[in-house]
Amino acid sequence: MAASVVASCGSDQPPAKLNIGDIAPTFQTFRADGMPAHFPAAWAGRPVVIRFWADWCKYCEGEMKAIEAVYQRLKPRGLEVIAINAGQDKKTVVEFMKKLGVTYPALLDEKSTIAKTYGVVGLPTTYFVDAKGIVRVKLIGEADEASFERAALEILK
Repeated sequence: MAASVVASCGSDQPPAKLNIGDIAPTFQTFRADGMPAHFPAAWAGRPVVIRFWADWCKYCEGEMKAIEAVYQRLKPRGLEVIAINAGQDKKTVVEFMKKLGVTYPALLDEKSTIAKTYGVVGLPTTYFVDAKGIVRVKLIGEADEASFERAALEILK
C-alpha cells in the first residue's frame, strides 16, 4: 500500500468518501496534450478506469506500465483509461508519460482538486467506473496486472 499522502489538496475540508456503488463525480480539466477533458461527457456510456498518480509515487511507474498492457488487451472491448496526475505541473506529467510510453491519456490536476473530490488520500488510487457512471471497484495502493485486469473486467460486464 502506498503511504504517500496527497498534499496541497486546496482546502481544510476532509476528503470525500467515494465508495463502491457511488456515482463518480464530474470534473473538468485539461489533458497533458492541452485538450479539454470533461468527465463524464467525454466518456459517456463507456467503462472508465480513473487512475490517480504522481511521478514521485514509487508504485505508480510499474503499475502504469502494467495498466497499459491491460488497456491494450481490453480497449477493443470498450475499456477507457485516464491517468489523473495529482499535484504536479504539465511539464512533469508530459515527461513522465513520454518516459513510460503509455497510450492512455494523462489529465492534469495541479491543485489536486479532482483528487480531493474523489477522496484520494494516497497514491496510487484507482476507480473502476461502469458505463452508467457508477464506481464498481476501488483500488488503493499497489495492484498487480492480474488484479487490475480482474477489476477492469468487472466494469466491462
